[in-house]
Amino acid sequence: MDISNVLSEAWSLYTRFLLRFFLTAFAVFLVLDLFSALADVAVDDSFLAGLVWSVLAAVVGIVGFFLVQAALLELVRDVRDGRADRGLGETYSAVWPRVPALIAAGVIAAVAIGIGLLLLIVPGLYLLTIWSMLAPVIVLEGRSAGESFSRSHDIVRGNGWNVFGLIVIVFILVAVASGLIRLVFAWLPDFLDAWIGALVAHSLTIPFAAAALACAYFQLIKEPPAPPEPSASA
Repeated sequence: MDISNVLSEAWSLYTRFLLRFFLTAFAVFLVLDLFSALADVAVDDSFLAGLVWSVLAAVVGIVGFFLVQAALLELVRDVRDGRADRGLGETYSAVWPRVPALIAAGVIAAVAIGIGLLLLIVPGLYLLTIWSMLAPVIVLEGRSAGESFSRSHDIVRGNGWNVFGLIVIVFILVAVASGLIRLVFAWLPDFLDAWIGALVAHSLTIPFAAAALACAYFQLIKEPPAPPEPSASA
């Protein structure tokens, strides 16, 4: 896997279908970031209200995050041939059955990686790398949560350092871009800043991360980008 090729293909898809990527993420983050902003406000009002809203935000956030991740991965597969064949509703309908498996695998992986990072750091980074393809194999291959761990490891095997490097680069790019976008909305009242600022930042940056992950997956399984459709005049 070549990191520069992955980033180049991801950026090309992202810029060409920016509106489609943005709307796909926006449809879910509109709700997720609203719950998160309400939880922040509730914490300032009372401990009990803050606790209730935080729990609700966490539950909605977990389901919503994996749902939008699945939709974005499916969207990348859809547009790799140079055109978008599915509408927004069709994309979400197609991936909804995969969300439970994605949540199960994602939560297990997050706990294991978190423990690894807290204990010795290196084990956590190792698990983060070998399990980086969990979402693509569940969404794009239809694997179960249990199967996804060994399948992800098999895909990454032999390309661990490149995959880890890609993860680091994408994380930095997304973090910097999100921070700059949030600065644009810093003048808004706290609630609107927390909601609108996060909404725009997430809707613009998370799709690129998903595109990079999907493009890495297709390179790792040795599937070249689909050729563009011939023009009518050809």
